Amino acid sequence: MSVFVILMLIFVLQSIWLYISELAGKDLAVSVILKFLVYVTPTLIPLILPLTILLASIMVFGSFAENYEFAAMKSTGISLQRAMRGLSVFILILAVVTFFFANNVIPWANYNFYNLRKNIAKTLPAMAIAEGQFNEVGNYNIKVEEKSGEKGQYLKNVYIHKKNTKRVGNYTVISSETGELISSENSNILQLVLYNGNYYDEVISNDPKQNVKKPHVKSYFEKYVINVDLEGLNDVDYEEKSYESRFNMLDVSDLNYTIDSLYNEKSNDFKDFSKTLYERTSIANLKDDIETKKDSNYTGEVLELFDTKTKVQLLNLATNTVNSTNQIIESKSFAATSKTKWLNKHIISLHEKYALGFACIILFFVGAPLGALIRKGGIGLPLVIAILLFLTYHFIGIFSKNSSQDGSFNPVFATWLSTLIMLPLSIYLTRRATKDRGLFEFDSILDPLKKLFRIKPKDENDPLLLSYKKLETYNEDKLVDVIKNFESYDYDETVKPRAYAQLKKLGLNTSEIVEKGINIDKNFIASEKVAKDFNDYSLTTFVSYAIAAVFIVLHFVFKNNKLPELAVTILNLGLIALLFFAIYFVVSSIKISKFFSTLKESDKKINYFLLLIGLPFYALTYFLLKNRVKEELSKSSIKNIK
Repeated sequence: MSVFVILMLIFVLQSIWLYISELAGKDLAVSVILKFLVYVTPTLIPLILPLTILLASIMVFGSFAENYEFAAMKSTGISLQRAMRGLSVFILILAVVTFFFANNVIPWANYNFYNLRKNIAKTLPAMAIAEGQFNEVGNYNIKVEEKSGEKGQYLKNVYIHKKNTKRVGNYTVISSETGELISSENSNILQLVLYNGNYYDEVISNDPKQNVKKPHVKSYFEKYVINVDLEGLNDVDYEEKSYESRFNMLDVSDLNYTIDSLYNEKSNDFKDFSKTLYERTSIANLKDDIETKKDSNYTGEVLELFDTKTKVQLLNLATNTVNSTNQIIESKSFAATSKTKWLNKHIISLHEKYALGFACIILFFVGAPLGALIRKGGIGLPLVIAILLFLTYHFIGIFSKNSSQDGSFNPVFATWLSTLIMLPLSIYLTRRATKDRGLFEFDSILDPLKKLFRIKPKDENDPLLLSYKKLETYNEDKLVDVIKNFESYDYDETVKPRAYAQLKKLGLNTSEIVEKGINIDKNFIASEKVAKDFNDYSLTTFVSYAIAAVFIVLHFVFKNNKLPELAVTILNLGLIALLFFAIYFVVSSIKISKFFSTLKESDKKINYFLLLIGLPFYALTYFLLKNRVKEELSKSSIKNIK
């Protein structure tokens, strides 16, 4: 619930920012704005709920694994499936509830939200005209470059498009160097006085030949006054519901009925179109009862039987018929494409209601085992991984559904594609978490490569490393004895960190190792804890750095391929990842500084200047710092573990 509420607040604020141009300066009542928020909130559920389930499942199960809760469960015979059983039942119930929510509440919200936006759009802005944008005021679209004066009444560089009720388009344009707004609080008339400008009006003639000449009227004025009646502009009924047939306003039964109607309409259109083309050929008017005979004396072209004048007439008639038919086909093709797009939108909307519930289930079975595998809870790495997975899921869905609207991609398959891609991932992660195996196993890839290039493991070349390999076969008591009496086992003191690490692998924590008689210095325990925190934070920093780098590169790729909207979206996501990187970079730097301070060695300090220089190359810096911490911790363990 906490993750859901936080994400809802973030996306509601994002929606307000998205529609700020429709709300700002409209002099709207508080109740209208509250209705706007109430209607927009349910429409965000398809975006927020899957992300919530994915993030919360990673955080919860990651926290369990990080605090050895799963180890305690397994020691009492509780498997991962049994631990997930209660939440699995909850997710199934949630998926069913989500379907009914998507089928009933979201269409209601879209219906009211769309109509409210249309009604708000009719409202006069409080200041009537805003700078740098076209403002619809009565029958005029007005744009001013600059406003000045105490009340913003003085205008500079005014451009006006005047509407015409008889024809659609900008046929009348008025421009002036300066202008002035004159109004009174007790008057419903807004007076716009223009100075030093031009009036342009395009003339539409009934004679097509005259329209080719582009006739127009142009005049110059020193002063021009426009009066706009404001009384009717503010008289807007926000409860009016005149739009009710959009695809996102319908439930399953209405969508099925509409889809069936659109299919029938599309089929009838094709039948009528084929009938029209057939009748244009005039084949039906030919006499079928005439018996034709082949003339054996004439072998030339049929056209040669006619005189020159008739030939020209026949060729002109054929050319006109072909051109006319091509125009009909092009216009019908455009209309058919629009209807196909409208039909596919209804199909996508129908299957989205079913796919949302299944997505919640599948993303839970992605997040829960993933959290158990990465063994990290809370905000940090789980948040980065969840956002990365969800963006992959979300962008695949967007691209596939956009591609299917024109019929180039099956709309049903496009709606389910992102969910189907996540399905094998959920099965893979659940199986690996159940078997308590790592997230990835590279041995199956690396071993054949090592054999191919004849690379021998270090154990085969180094007798000391080979002897350390025996530690994996020792039990807890023998490992403790190795630490205390390493000389009797023909080891030197460098065996201590390896034996200590092996005890950790067997599931013992630091306090349990101390209880077995091993003396561990308090500073080492503190430095070990700080080192673990540094590794976690630095990994989150590295992942954020990688995401930011990929997104920024994709920004230039999309920008060069003339996809500006997608380029801006990717850039914004890259900047967010870059912000995460900066925050966690500072935190990880503090942790590594604290690590060296707990070692109590004055000659071991982090060089912040070199750290800042290596900031652009953090992909390399990360591994260098991680290896240095591991090396210093190993050296410290030799002195502090006895």
